[in-house]
Amino acid sequence: MDIRPVPYDHPDAVLLDRLVQREYAQRYDDEGDVTPLDPGMFRPPHGLYLLAYEDGRPLATGGWRSQDANPEGYADGDAEIKRMFVVAEARGRGLARRILAALEADARAAGRTRMVLETGIKQPEALALYASCGYRTAPKFGLYRMYEESRCMAKSLVDDVEAVPGGRVEAHAP
Repeated sequence: MDIRPVPYDHPDAVLLDRLVQREYAQRYDDEGDVTPLDPGMFRPPHGLYLLAYEDGRPLATGGWRSQDANPEGYADGDAEIKRMFVVAEARGRGLARRILAALEADARAAGRTRMVLETGIKQPEALALYASCGYRTAPKFGLYRMYEESRCMAKSLVDDVEAVPGGRVEAHAP
């Protein structure tokens, strides 16, 4: 498996984006995710977009983009996950988990302090993946923050600090 950075508008990224949009539209009976995205949002050091290839075929994708405090509910230091997707025939092989780990490491190296994401209740596989990787429910943010089916999750990227319920922060010994 070869996981490599590509521009968000790379032809293989565009292909997988069409597939994930089709899946969103089927699951939610709508037009898909209409969050405005621009290739520049994923350019280092303010973001990164990854594709996983096997035998030259793109199988999985995911990216992160920088966010800071704004009226949509983001906080300073946020890195937002976008377009995590694995083609149906490659699911269950750990590709999403590998891409997610690489995105977290890159966002941490870029100085981001929290990884955030929005998914939905009709994506139980995504909810399970993120929970198993340490993501917890977070106050809603972003374009879909007013939607009942939306679920927002977050994970600290700061190794020695862990957010706990109630807004407190616990420091851990190095």
